[in-house]
Amino acid sequence: MSNESDSNYLNQIKEEELQKKTETSDDAKDTFIDEVEFKSKASNKPDEHFYVSKINKPAKLKDDPNFFQSLLFQFSKDNTSGMAAQLAYYFLLAIFPLLIFLLTLVPLFNIDQGTITQLIEDYAPPDIAGMLGGIINDVLGSSSGGLLSVGLLVTLWSASNGMTALMNAFNVAYDIEDNRNFIISKLLSVLFTLILALSVILTFVLIVFGEQIGNLMFGVIGLDDQFQTLWNVVRSILPLILVFVVFLVMYTTAPNIRLKIKSVIPGTIFTTIAFLVASWGFSFYISNFGNYSATYGSIAGVIILILWLYITGVIIILGAQINAINHKRTVRREGRKGLENESAE
Repeated sequence: MSNESDSNYLNQIKEEELQKKTETSDDAKDTFIDEVEFKSKASNKPDEHFYVSKINKPAKLKDDPNFFQSLLFQFSKDNTSGMAAQLAYYFLLAIFPLLIFLLTLVPLFNIDQGTITQLIEDYAPPDIAGMLGGIINDVLGSSSGGLLSVGLLVTLWSASNGMTALMNAFNVAYDIEDNRNFIISKLLSVLFTLILALSVILTFVLIVFGEQIGNLMFGVIGLDDQFQTLWNVVRSILPLILVFVVFLVMYTTAPNIRLKIKSVIPGTIFTTIAFLVASWGFSFYISNFGNYSATYGSIAGVIILILWLYITGVIIILGAQINAINHKRTVRREGRKGLENESAE
């Protein structure tokens, strides 16, 4: 039986109901923020509209945009560059307490200080490596149990603020209201901080002690050389897998919306690859072309670090926006199919 009416008014009401059901889908507890049309400026094209961005600027969107056009609209509407700058600020405040906390663990494992310094010199730009080298010398030279306990508290508090800002950025990407209370949000941000710290420790262990672990597994136990070769390959890939898992967990649980793991995989893949490529490319640029010391002098290392954190923030937010666009399209598609089935019945 057809659900079409001869009355244009009734048809309009049904279209509005369809739009509401499509936006809410089967998850009535998720409250989305409606887009607000920009009033003081209109597009000259009939299939194009302006909406108000987070900084009250016009953001352009077509009636039937493709994925890339939707991403550009999301980037502009959410003020991605501004949110990335905010993340860079919070990450900068968190990274040094986190580094201090991790370094206080070094004496417990009898790790040579030169190994850590060499590792940083191999992967970080010279200006940042010099700055971090000084911190390593100071912390390892005065490490104690008291410093460990204080470092733990400062790290969890400071880094959790960065994670809170990241959660806010994800909610903005999904256009979802965040009705979680302060305690739940803080506990989640602390949990993400611990996951990040654990991944850093595991990555460091695999890089520094990977050969010793392989010798223990395949030398003492007596496995053949083929397993040794396989372990070397796995040891090289595991840090990449850890980065992927950390982003996957954050994208799935940080936004105030119930998501399936498969719905966040596209953004996680993008963020993992883009983060690694951007980090390598940025390090190559700074080492070979950038001369920030001539401009900023002794604080060049801090400026470079902030710039790298800003690029990282943009990449992470873009990954969330990719997931959000896919999620919204899936919700609309499933909503239309459900209403079509109801009409057919």
